[in-house]
Amino acid sequence: MPSLFDPIRLGAVECPNRILMAPLTRARGTRDHIPTEMMIKYYQQRASAGLIISEAIGISKQGLGWPYTTGIWNNKQVEGWKRVTDAVHASGGRIVAQLWHMGRMVHPSFVDGAQPVSSSATCAPGRAHTYQGRDPYATARALTPQEITGPLMEQYRIAAQNSMRAGFDGVQIHAANGYLIDQFLRDNANLRTDKYGGCIKNRIRLLREVTAAVITEVGADKTSVRLSPNGDAQGVNDSDPLPLFTAAAAMLDTLNIAFLELRESPRDGTLFKADRDQMAPAIGEHFNAPLVLNSDLDAEKAHALLSSSIADAVSFGRDFISNPDLPRRLAEGLPLAPYDKNTFYGQGTEGYIDYPYAD
Repeated sequence: MPSLFDPIRLGAVECPNRILMAPLTRARGTRDHIPTEMMIKYYQQRASAGLIISEAIGISKQGLGWPYTTGIWNNKQVEGWKRVTDAVHASGGRIVAQLWHMGRMVHPSFVDGAQPVSSSATCAPGRAHTYQGRDPYATARALTPQEITGPLMEQYRIAAQNSMRAGFDGVQIHAANGYLIDQFLRDNANLRTDKYGGCIKNRIRLLREVTAAVITEVGADKTSVRLSPNGDAQGVNDSDPLPLFTAAAAMLDTLNIAFLELRESPRDGTLFKADRDQMAPAIGEHFNAPLVLNSDLDAEKAHALLSSSIADAVSFGRDFISNPDLPRRLAEGLPLAPYDKNTFYGQGTEGYIDYPYAD
């Protein structure tokens, strides 16, 4: 059976180990959503990962609603990300861009007062992070079919093109965590009665169309997808998720994408707590390319997933924050440095690029 330290091919990318860096929002960009100098060092420090999945990157102004996050819809953003990918490659690493549309999670203050968009006219629970502080979310409006097949698909195509211009080794479509595509997938957020709502075939339609559009631009071997099947994600949930997500996996399998990543928290998760058991084994039966699992893993749990053939690789998030040399620490059994939650989303270097390598 493979170990964490064996190589794996993920589509077009040859990975030297099976320890991936999960996508992590860190809020270190500019207010114009351009990568900053410290981001170059942050990603370069973590180049020993088998593959880095970038922080979520906004595909358009309409789809980005988190302070100091980055985008990839204009030339300055592309140039900023090119400096990051060049640094990662110079250190022997590999990195793909995670493409992000937040849907109803976008506060109007980020889009000149416009109403956010979603599958249906719903409102996210809680309060949004804005430049003014925490403000209530606004009720979204439902995207029309014409907006989906027109402007939205164009946003994904341009973001995929720009990712290649920026030097990324591929892209990951963010279809998890209660953001736009997830708002179409799951039935408590998708109340539509047209071809994008109702039955499972209709609710996975947007995911299929987005994935097909991205593949047209970058190739199936450079395209991956992230899903979060088991439990509530920022108010988005499904009444019967197993048939939904096995159908989504089977559909993605027909498109020959490079890999599928699942963020599945355990019921006793330390950051997210799931309200149902993990579905990775069942989902994996419908998907033949590599399956990457994420959330609340340590070395022992990760090895167990690989040895049982449930996963082909794993992705670590918070442990990569405080351990830039995580693969070496796991390989040599070195202690892991603890992370500081208070600096996850600060704009400075503290808790970002000042975590040391192991002696």
